[in-house]
Amino acid sequence: MSFSERYLAETGEIVGRLEPEQLERLASDLAEVRDGGGRLFVLGVGGSAAHAGHAVNDFRKLCGFEAYAPTDNVSELTARVNDDGWETAYAEWLRGSRLARGDAVLALSVGGGSVEKNLSPNLVAALDHAREVGARIFAIVGRDGGYARAAADACVVIPPLVPERVTPHTEGLASVICHLLVSHPALQQSAPVWESRG
Repeated sequence: MSFSERYLAETGEIVGRLEPEQLERLASDLAEVRDGGGRLFVLGVGGSAAHAGHAVNDFRKLCGFEAYAPTDNVSELTARVNDDGWETAYAEWLRGSRLARGDAVLALSVGGGSVEKNLSPNLVAALDHAREVGARIFAIVGRDGGYARAAADACVVIPPLVPERVTPHTEGLASVICHLLVSHPALQQSAPVWESRG
């Protein structure tokens, strides 16, 4: 079996083990936030930061959300990192955005963050701030879900079936799940251009 065949087979097996109930709950909960006038803040680090920006675009354009990501404004992000430190950069950005009850945070992360291991401390601090203000917390994560899974009101865990490729499978499938969400009938309000123009 070639590497390509193996990777695709792994992806198929992981997709087959995703729990549709988790996906449906996440879609339903996101719709509640939007329909209640809440905003959506999408947080990610590394590859997940790129997915966060992409998700913000789709949630805004296709689903009618007021949505933002801290990584979309590199000037503000780097100023906060420089002045306040990496660990608090996302939490301070959420404070500056006046995150409030009725809003939601969606965390995209391979491991979900860990206080004990000092992994994604900025994500952990941001989720703590969200909990403090009463915002809803959602997550799409891999491995055991880490801090994000424990803090989340609704969470999709991408099964870590292939230990040596947890990161690429988690990040790749996080994008698939985000596209599932913005295509979900509970959320989508506008069709993408190619579909809308036949």
